[in-house]
Amino acid sequence: MRLSAAGIALERGGRQLFGGVNFEVNAGEALIVVGPNGAGKSSLLRAIAGFLSLGAGAFALDGGDPERSLGEQAHYLGHADGLKGALTAGENLSFWAGVLGGETRRESWLPALARLRLAHVADFPVRALSAGQKRRVALARLTVARRSIWLLDEPTTALDVAAQGLFAELMREHLAGGGMVVAATHAPLGLEGARILRLGEVT
Repeated sequence: MRLSAAGIALERGGRQLFGGVNFEVNAGEALIVVGPNGAGKSSLLRAIAGFLSLGAGAFALDGGDPERSLGEQAHYLGHADGLKGALTAGENLSFWAGVLGGETRRESWLPALARLRLAHVADFPVRALSAGQKRRVALARLTVARRSIWLLDEPTTALDVAAQGLFAELMREHLAGGGMVVAATHAPLGLEGARILRLGEVT
């Protein structure tokens, strides 16, 4: 499987964020998107997910499911955790598993929480969790339904060093299984050999 971009341009509010962006990511590879604030890192991820229209250029996914859009074959994790505070951690994961086409049974999503050392808060309302715990619940969403492409916007926000290590292991396993990661970040993610795309320096 290969995700590629050719001549991508994006505009927001009548202003061009960037133009002429090209990249290629193959199965088992990670692409780290870096650049100053306002360079368009988050917008690029949202465009790949299908949430924003392109000003120019196109994305292509070779080897994917031709019956599904690019966005339908990707997990998108943005700045917001996408969790309902009144629901428990488990109820949130069960909901997202259903939305994403995974299994909603407890025995299906509980291992995802356990992997991020959150099994003990499965029945706690999310509003009672710390910021780091909420982020880990959101990250657990990535494993409740199999999707080849992970689009991650500052995924380690609010995570302590131990949690960052757990998540790095999760990403490495995803890549080892033939998945792809496209991440916008200001912080190291622990993915050696990842490709780098620098926005704000494209001419």
